[in-house]
Amino acid sequence: MAADLVQVLRRTSLLGSVPDADLAALAGASRTRTLRRGQVVCSAGDPGDTLIVVLSGRLKVVTRSADGAELTLTMLGPGATLGDVSIADGGPRSADVETLADSQLLFVPRERVQDVCARIPAAALAVAASVAGTVRRLTDAAGDLVFLDLPRRVAKVVLSQPRDPGGLVTPQLTQEQFAHLAAGTRQSVNAALRGFEKRGWITVNGRDVTVRQPEMLAHFAGD
Repeated sequence: MAADLVQVLRRTSLLGSVPDADLAALAGASRTRTLRRGQVVCSAGDPGDTLIVVLSGRLKVVTRSADGAELTLTMLGPGATLGDVSIADGGPRSADVETLADSQLLFVPRERVQDVCARIPAAALAVAASVAGTVRRLTDAAGDLVFLDLPRRVAKVVLSQPRDPGGLVTPQLTQEQFAHLAAGTRQSVNAALRGFEKRGWITVNGRDVTVRQPEMLAHFAGD
């Protein structure tokens, strides 16, 4: 199991440059946890004392208003890491994290990762690059909320999701998940998707969304 965890850590963008001996030490200091779909991984304000690595399953990172309205900031699958900001500044969690499917997670102690970054410049640069990428993504998302109408935000959400060679968005997203990503309602998201389908840009079959003309979606979204 330890050897498997070393390979998992090796494949992450944060720790790919770390020597095997250090990865083995990180794996030995870490703990795994299995969660069912819909469970809370952590909440905003919790101590950011671990780097979380997704071994299997899928997570969503969300922020909520005082009245319970939800905005999904991102979704994470196998190989993704969570907690780079806390690694960098030692602060608490900045958002809620929940499982979208049965998931197995690896929790790596923050102080162990910080020690590696202090000794290995490439690891420190990887953390800095990850934090910068998060800032850029959130800056773009904030601009979209202000300057784009709902259909254009939905188009960007569709294009941002992983797709198989045939254009099928995978894993599937519910209309509620699309709505949380696009900061809209299920009804408005459904109307936008049906509008794209009428134009021939996508096809919708239940929860299956297949992108047929990504260039047209991108042009519509302003990308």
